[in-house]
Amino acid sequence: MIIRGDEPEQVRLLRKLYKPGNYFMQGNEAVAYGALFAGCRFYAGYPITPSSEIAETMARELPKLGGYYLQMEDEIGSIAAMIGASWTGFKVMTATAGPGFSLMQENLGYAVMTETPLVLVDVQRSGPSTGQATKGAQGDFFQARWGTHGDHPIVAVSPTSGQDAFWETIRAFNIAEKLRTPVVVLFDGVLAHTREQIKIPDVSEVEITYRKLPEDEEEAKLPFGDPHGDGVPPMPLFGHGYFTHVTGSTHKETGLRDVYTPEVHDKLVRRIHRKIEKNREVYESYDEHFTDDAEILVVSWGVTARPALGAVLKAREEGIKVGLFVPKTVHPFPAERMRELGKRVGAILVAEMNLGQMIIEVERYVNDDVLLKGVNKIGGVPLTVEEILREIRGVA
Repeated sequence: MIIRGDEPEQVRLLRKLYKPGNYFMQGNEAVAYGALFAGCRFYAGYPITPSSEIAETMARELPKLGGYYLQMEDEIGSIAAMIGASWTGFKVMTATAGPGFSLMQENLGYAVMTETPLVLVDVQRSGPSTGQATKGAQGDFFQARWGTHGDHPIVAVSPTSGQDAFWETIRAFNIAEKLRTPVVVLFDGVLAHTREQIKIPDVSEVEITYRKLPEDEEEAKLPFGDPHGDGVPPMPLFGHGYFTHVTGSTHKETGLRDVYTPEVHDKLVRRIHRKIEKNREVYESYDEHFTDDAEILVVSWGVTARPALGAVLKAREEGIKVGLFVPKTVHPFPAERMRELGKRVGAILVAEMNLGQMIIEVERYVNDDVLLKGVNKIGGVPLTVEEILREIRGVA
């Protein structure tokens, strides 16, 4: 039986178990509670630092809601189990870190190709390889975009605080369900283990979206068609009387494999891209501070956006006209807004906990006459307000 988070009994249970109010919790716990409020009732995972508290929280809480927690033998099995559960109608999630994210890449591509809604939380840690297992980082920016092979789109969001993690996880589920696609949540080990005040709302304040289902037998026969013209096929579910064929190979609208016809492959892959690109209003999100009069722009994301805002506030106290742009959806990147802001400033600083990844994306959308500089730090220690402020002063 499918358990939907918007069912009356589920709403009653959520209200009973999780009273609205302020709680003191880790960012990882906020991710887990966001998933529960979004309607996630199946979690398959393998514990890995610094994401393990997400698994622990889901293991404790899911049974209370009639959901399922499945600890798998590894990350490969985890994402495979998620895909199977999603096709039976469950909202599904897993959480991992860099090494586990690497192991999930093949099946992440399978989820893209089979248009399987799921949420994958990557709690980033310092790499490469095992790296600093207990330290946070932002080195998986491009892995989230290009980690799996082939021409594929991906949606990835990045919270900037524990409170934000609660809401961004909910948003990730809504995107996954609306567009029938996997969504990556790029979190990090710093925010994951930061304890702060998190406001848990009443369930009535939470938007809960569920995937489109076939309206009739004819739609169910085309699980990879486009009957509504938005690029998003209704999803016939296993166990509901439909004879649905699902394969990672190139397939027709019926789901049947056809790897020899160029037109079939072209139509399928272009539609998968189009449903993401043409539905930007579903997922595109960013925050701005003081951009109206800014002559210098700081661009940052995730955990680094917090000291970046502190640095911008101090710089403005010193009379420096600087603004802040924080993409919340990092893939696809908010290109048009970045172009607009890039035309109005003389210098752009991109602050991130890596050796320069988002800056490569920013560079695509700004003119050559704009000074573009990275503010980078690795080693597991976040950038500070003073470090970013020093760079702002240097280009003022």
